[in-house]
Amino acid sequence: MPSSFTSPQLAVVGGGIGGLAAALAAARAGRQVTLVERAAEFGEIGAGLQLAPNASLALEELGVLAEVRQTAVVPPRLVMMDALNGDRITELDLHSEAFRERFRHPYLVTHRTDLHAALLTACRTHPAITLHTGCTVVRVEQDGSGVRLHFAETTEVLEADAMVAADGLRSVLRQALVGDGDPVCSRYVAFRGALPTDRMTGRMSEIAASEAVMVWAGPRMHLVQYPVRRGELYNQVAVFESDHYRPDSDDWGTEAELEERFAGTCPAVRAALPLVSRDRRWPLFDRAPVDTWVYGRIALLGDAAHPMLQYLAQGACQALEDAVALGRALVESADAADAFASYAERRQARASLIQTTARSFGELCHLEGMGAAVRNALLATRSSHDFDDISWVWTPAPDTVSAA
Repeated sequence: MPSSFTSPQLAVVGGGIGGLAAALAAARAGRQVTLVERAAEFGEIGAGLQLAPNASLALEELGVLAEVRQTAVVPPRLVMMDALNGDRITELDLHSEAFRERFRHPYLVTHRTDLHAALLTACRTHPAITLHTGCTVVRVEQDGSGVRLHFAETTEVLEADAMVAADGLRSVLRQALVGDGDPVCSRYVAFRGALPTDRMTGRMSEIAASEAVMVWAGPRMHLVQYPVRRGELYNQVAVFESDHYRPDSDDWGTEAELEERFAGTCPAVRAALPLVSRDRRWPLFDRAPVDTWVYGRIALLGDAAHPMLQYLAQGACQALEDAVALGRALVESADAADAFASYAERRQARASLIQTTARSFGELCHLEGMGAAVRNALLATRSSHDFDDISWVWTPAPDTVSAA
C-alpha cells in the first residue's frame, strides 16, 4: 500500500484481465492511469481461455497480441461431440481459407495466467500507468470535477478525474451503483484445470495431439478439452448441473455428483474424467443485463458490467472488447464523462446480447433425449466452413475497434 497517491486522470479498480486491459487502453489513449488491486499481489486463478477472433483483434489493438501468441495454441478445429455415444456432431475448421477471409485474426487458446501476465507486463512497462496492490476500495465519492476512492488499508484518498470499475463478478462498486444483489447461480458447477500433456495416454493422447478444441455435449453436462501453453499443458473443464443446489450452502456440485453425472458417458469422456482437476469447484454465475453501465464519472467494465456464463467462451473476450472501446472513446473525447457515455453506447447492446445468448447456447449444449437427437441431426448437416451463426459473436461492431 503506498504512503501517498498521485492524482491520475483515470483510476481503474481491479487488476484482472479486464482491469489491466482497460488501464493499458486508457494509457495508450494518452491518459495517466492508476490501477488499484485489493490482493497483495497481481495474479490470476483458473486454467484455459478461448480467445476468438474478436479477442485477437482486441489484443492486437492493445499491442500485446504478439506476446500472447508466444505461448498460445492456434487450434485447427472446434469440434462438438456427443458425450454419450462418442459420435461427432459438428465442427468448424479454424485453419480454412473461409475462416481466414472472414475473420482475419486467429482463434487462440491460452492459459489464463499467460494472458494476464502479458497484460501485466505491458502495464508495468508503460510510463503512464501506476500499479498498486493491497488496496481495497470501501467507498467512492464523485462530483462534477472528479472521483475520490477510499480504502480499507489507509486513510489516504486517491483522487482522479474518473474511474473504471473492473472489480469482477462480485463487484462491490457495481453493488453500490446498481444495487441488483448477488450474482445469479445457474445451478451448474465446473471442475477445471490444466495438466502436463505428457500425462495423456491412449485415446486421450490422440485427442490431445489433434490440438482441437473438443466439446463433449451431454444431458445437463459437458466436457471441454484443449491444449494451452505451447501444447505443454492440456486444459479440461467438466461442467454439470447439480440436483442438490441450495443457495445457502456449498454442499452441492460435489465430486460424487460429478462422477454420477458422467457415469453414462462414452469411453473417451470417462477416460478423461480422472484427469480433471478436483482441487476446486467453481459454481457458475451470471446476471441479467442492466441498462446503465455509466454513472457520471464512474464506468463499469468486464464482469462488473456484464458477467456471463461461459458457454460462448466470451467472458474475457468481451472484457477485452470493452477495454478497446473505452480507449477509443477516450481518444475521441477529452472529457471522461463524455467518453464513458460513448463507450457504453458502443458496447452495451452487443455485450448484453452475448450475455443472454450464452445462456441459450448452454441450454442447447445440455439437451437430453429427443432434444439432443434433433440438435445432433440438424448440426450434422452443417459444413465445417459455415460460420454464419457465430460470425456476429466473433466480429465486433465496426466502431468498437480501430482498423487493424
